[in-house]
Amino acid sequence: MPRSGILLLDKPPGLTSNQALGRAKYLLGLRKAGHTGALDPMATGLLPLCFGEATKVSAFLLDADKGYLAEARLGIATDSGDADGEVVARQDVPALDRGRVEQALDAFRGPIDQVPPMYSALKHKGKRLHELARAGIEVDRPPRRVTISRLDLLDLEGDRLALRVHCSKGTYIRSLAMDLGDRLGCGAHLTALRRERSGPFDLRDAVTMEQLEALDSEAERRALLRAPETALSDLPQVRIDAEGERAIRHGQSVALGVEPADPVRIRHGEVFVGLGRIDEDGRLRPRRLFNPED
Repeated sequence: MPRSGILLLDKPPGLTSNQALGRAKYLLGLRKAGHTGALDPMATGLLPLCFGEATKVSAFLLDADKGYLAEARLGIATDSGDADGEVVARQDVPALDRGRVEQALDAFRGPIDQVPPMYSALKHKGKRLHELARAGIEVDRPPRRVTISRLDLLDLEGDRLALRVHCSKGTYIRSLAMDLGDRLGCGAHLTALRRERSGPFDLRDAVTMEQLEALDSEAERRALLRAPETALSDLPQVRIDAEGERAIRHGQSVALGVEPADPVRIRHGEVFVGLGRIDEDGRLRPRRLFNPED
């Protein structure tokens, strides 16, 4: 029965990512685990959970691009930027057509500087911003460069609109909704958010909490785990022989005589050995190794 792997969970509304992780750990009977990019309690969708050796690839999923389906309501601003917050302003919504909204969306396509919301897990002098916000304290947040590679207007009806967003790590969709509302002159807040993609993974392959709970045993639930290497499918791969694997696992380098690359996946036959780098001299050196399942 596997002890390591990645579970693609369709997170339900009302749970924090840590609460969803805790429930999955209990159902799979596994202790070493982590999630790969938090979703707000209101948000749903793809939450890859890493167990055992797969926690070694969590940083790659944290850094990966994400895809979302977002819904927003114009004319109402909340303190948190989403429907869970308190209303702080109401404005009339101007007459809008798709052309005007598309023109506003153009300002957010590509690389942009985005100010993180106060209701976020970022820290200021050791304190989470959302803790300061709930205490009525607002602090300056330096803008961060993010990239929105896709921003499609899916629907526009009255004061409500739907968007599909593909973006880089660190992008706040709540901030996008608020900034779009400001650009349209009426304010806005996020009413729904569903993550559809995370790195190489797609929501269509995820399992719901109800489906996970309906399985009869830990073995059946662990059978849903994907190999840690699936999170690294975009990385180049090199193959080594048994002697090379022994050398790599002892921290030694292996001469391959190939072009430099960093990082690379290392395989010996069917075994995923781990991550390495190929130096300028064409030698493969270990970076992070994975212990095979018994």
